[in-house]
Amino acid sequence: MHLTTYFSLPPGVPRGSVVREFLQRIFEEYRWFRPVRYGRASLPGRLDPDRIDFDALVGLYERSCDITVTARTDRDFLIIFPSKADDPPFTGRITWATSSTEAKKPSWRAAHLRQVFEVMKLLGSPLAWAGVDSDLDAKQQRRVPDPNGLSEFETHTVRDYSEGLAGVLWRNFFGPPFVRMFGERLATLPSELKQDLGDGIVLVQPYELPGQAGTPEGIECERQIITHLGPECFYDHEHHIKPTRRPELPPVA
Repeated sequence: MHLTTYFSLPPGVPRGSVVREFLQRIFEEYRWFRPVRYGRASLPGRLDPDRIDFDALVGLYERSCDITVTARTDRDFLIIFPSKADDPPFTGRITWATSSTEAKKPSWRAAHLRQVFEVMKLLGSPLAWAGVDSDLDAKQQRRVPDPNGLSEFETHTVRDYSEGLAGVLWRNFFGPPFVRMFGERLATLPSELKQDLGDGIVLVQPYELPGQAGTPEGIECERQIITHLGPECFYDHEHHIKPTRRPELPPVA
């Protein structure tokens, strides 16, 4: 099972120099995984993980404005997919996936917290969140009847962070727009559930391990957090109603 971390991006395409610094940091300092393949749909590019060709990675990114990098297998992968001119402006994101077994190690969890915080600052990310794929899918997607009456199709609960939040996950890194939106409610959340990381970023974590998502105890803890922070800020999965309170975001040029 994958453990996936999403970094929401501000509108626009990050500069190649920023992406280079990001890639160098995650592969040389953080060592998220040993990159072997890269590209777009078919991943035709090959890398020597001991001598990573960052020029090739950044060159493809600058030509295509997106890139996928994987390990030798699909256990670990990275997707950089910013919002382009014809996309809704707040849909850009970076996706990092690894095995959920990594999170069983206290040292990995501590490194993950620090690294997500540092990457958010580098990218100007207003929101990052992490959880197991089954929980992410359940909160971000729903199936609805097709108008033809014969089938169903999958749609988003919330398309992106401008529409509010899909729910509470294992780790929720709220940047300044969300800290302002929650206000005093976030400030008064019990200390065992939150951590002020500095630079306007606050971590909210309902349980220790991502595998606790979907358990009765995990669901109850998420419910308590949502009730405290304001149900109007989150998608209502029972009645299928989008959040009515959303972060105030800068106007898009």
